[in-house]
Amino acid sequence: MLTAQTHDDRERVALADLLRTYSVEITAHDEKALKAVESTLAPGTEVFIANLPDERAEVLVAAALRVRRAGLEPVPHIVARNLKSRDDLDGMLASLVRDAGVSTALILGGDRDRKAGNFENALQIIETGLLEAHGIRRIAIGCYPEGHPRIPDEVLWQALRAKLDAAARVGLETVLVSQFLFDPQPLIEFARALRREGIEAPLRVGVAGPADRTKLIRYALRCGVGASLRVLRERGSLARNVLAGETPDALLGAAAVAQKEEPELGMAGVHFFTFGDPAGSARWAEEARSAE
Repeated sequence: MLTAQTHDDRERVALADLLRTYSVEITAHDEKALKAVESTLAPGTEVFIANLPDERAEVLVAAALRVRRAGLEPVPHIVARNLKSRDDLDGMLASLVRDAGVSTALILGGDRDRKAGNFENALQIIETGLLEAHGIRRIAIGCYPEGHPRIPDEVLWQALRAKLDAAARVGLETVLVSQFLFDPQPLIEFARALRREGIEAPLRVGVAGPADRTKLIRYALRCGVGASLRVLRERGSLARNVLAGETPDALLGAAAVAQKEEPELGMAGVHFFTFGDPAGSARWAEEARSAE
């Protein structure tokens, strides 16, 4: 006898489907995180590698090489305000492509108050022509479903369109990676807004991986996601689970169901901000994928 599929069943299936593609993020100098991705991630998983202000390019290149040798796909952060010159960008890209086989990079403006050199924003990096010249074929671009603590919404939208247009002109494939948040509704509404605006780039859903409560709150407030953090604090058990460091099943479950019901949202995978514990995010993702 056939029985109706329950909401929980539909959510598990939808979540497993959304998690068919996922990526994790580490910092270039984090030896513990590098060892974790080398030993725990499935071959081909994308590992985004952050390089911090004033960190030498050699550190980023070395981390990307280790990720590549582990059978994973390195996606280095290229941060405009961290670069001292066009020559520095040129040399960094040459090393990343030559030594680590990098073909995808996350292009960011950076939040530091004082830029290190000539670059102000991500658009300027795209417009140099150096990305495609060195063999970069695909770029990730950050986006902010809850806005940015220092940039007005209209400026964010203008900048996003400009970056996507510039990438299209030179033949770069694009994927959007959202800032992490804790409430699914702003994410879903943002995805709808993207499509209303005619933006077709796939959206990878940013989510906080496991972290202790203090660290999670600190990062959330620093990154401008306080609005949804406050929503979670009002949600009783869900708030306690997420703030205790668990990946928010309900958040990704709701996003996955929305994507299943509205395929035009274009949510294509999940990106874990791991806070130094990529293995924890990977374990949760693999368990959720196997639950289907």
